[in-house]
Amino acid sequence: MARARVLPSPGVPGAVWAIVVAAGVGQRFGGPKQFEPLGPGTVLDRSLAIARQVVDDVVVVVPPGRSPGPGEVCGGATRSDSVRCGLAAVPGDAEVIVVHDGARPLASARLYEAVIDAVRAGADGAVPGVPVTDTIKVVDDDGAVVTTPDRAHLVAVQTPQAFAAARLRAAHDGAPQGTDDAALVEAAGGRVVVVAGEADNRKLTVPEDLDWARARVAGEQ
Repeated sequence: MARARVLPSPGVPGAVWAIVVAAGVGQRFGGPKQFEPLGPGTVLDRSLAIARQVVDDVVVVVPPGRSPGPGEVCGGATRSDSVRCGLAAVPGDAEVIVVHDGARPLASARLYEAVIDAVRAGADGAVPGVPVTDTIKVVDDDGAVVTTPDRAHLVAVQTPQAFAAARLRAAHDGAPQGTDDAALVEAAGGRVVVVAGEADNRKLTVPEDLDWARARVAGEQ
């Protein structure tokens, strides 16, 4: 497969790095799904192969207590903690940092390029999003409906998510917690834009998701 690396644009110095977060224990899956077989390698192998087609270099965040190999660091207690472990290993002169979940092995190189291009165009961050097809209800602690947001203004967000490196580092100052890095950048006042996501870019959460991914990969051959 030809490499399609998004190298620094003329007049925009600095490299593009990716942090691939693969530090989860897979509680809902029943084990660390990122190391399950998928195609000729593992789920994580495929996630890394796609990232390396596009970016200049990759830091892999593996579960705490695992012996890290070259290019790997051990993660922390939460996802945000694990991203910070990865950030510490990214050189300070990186211009753009992409954060991707290792359990999304079917994200395409095109999707990486789209979020990186959006940051190079001036956004502080860029995330892939897909339309929400179900009606969403906001409920209180007792389960009572508070409001029904207009789904025309809702998207389900995926990774890879790209950020101006300085913005991402600043958003992690003070060790805040969040379900994704875009939320931290937003909370710090950053402008995050949405690009079109991909239906096949599913996060593997339960064993049935892995069965689906294996069928998709088998269909590529």
